[in-house]
Amino acid sequence: MLELKNVTHVYPNGTRALDEVTLSIPKGMFGLLGPNGAGKSTLMRTVATLQTPTQGSIRFGELDILADPEKLREKLGYLPQDFGVYPRISAYDMLEHMAVLKGISSAPDRKVTVETLLNQTNLWDVRKKAIAGFSGGMRQRFGIAQALIGNPELIIVDEPTAGLDPEERNRFLNLLAEIGENVVVILSTHIVEDASDLCPQMAVISNGRIQLEGAPLDLIERAKGTVWSKTIDRHKLDEYQDRYEVISTRLFAGATSIHILSQDDPGNGFELVDGGLEDVYFSTLAATRRDASSASRAA
Repeated sequence: MLELKNVTHVYPNGTRALDEVTLSIPKGMFGLLGPNGAGKSTLMRTVATLQTPTQGSIRFGELDILADPEKLREKLGYLPQDFGVYPRISAYDMLEHMAVLKGISSAPDRKVTVETLLNQTNLWDVRKKAIAGFSGGMRQRFGIAQALIGNPELIIVDEPTAGLDPEERNRFLNLLAEIGENVVVILSTHIVEDASDLCPQMAVISNGRIQLEGAPLDLIERAKGTVWSKTIDRHKLDEYQDRYEVISTRLFAGATSIHILSQDDPGNGFELVDGGLEDVYFSTLAATRRDASSASRAA
């Protein structure tokens, strides 16, 4: 279990990137969903001991991460958002080099580790190819391979599917699902489907704060009866945004479909829909923006 209590991080310029984040993350896949700039990467870097929070505590089991970061790094696998490697080195040689850095000193042990990971991530056939020639999905799978060196107990992946085509995304998510059966895996993403497809537990972060937490199915159930849909002329979008709490818009067959949030039947041709996790997410962000706007006016 990973436990975060009141984790706050304020950058030197005064930006409050994290604001009293408290989370309990069990074994398995955990989704951290939020828009760009919400504080996801700051939180992931903090848990990965790459930066020290301004205040708060983080524990992994009995281990105090902030007091003994080196111990956590022995148990950690990390795939950051911007994963850089030496591009002219082959996948096999790069993994072997990383295994040395991870403390696997025995050559036979390194061989078993590297070959097992290349097979697990479906990169065996390109093991001698320079990483510079890898597709985006292959690079991400290589990133997971390096994160799995040393059988980590905690794995952090930050925006892993951004930029991947649908086939590579599915292959990558299936790989994550297999890994997440036995260890704690935190999936940080702004893509709703990543969390809904993989994670039995999740949280929504915005403005550095945890805005919502729970099981996706429970969160969807809570939103039932509050999401309404209507197809409108796109030129009238501003008019509807002034009258209703529009949480999402999308084009369909040249027309604009809008979803609004309302506890009661808004009439005017709106139909009740079974909201999905995307509606839960967008309604949470809308509430966050509304609260921030109200606080700003009050100030």
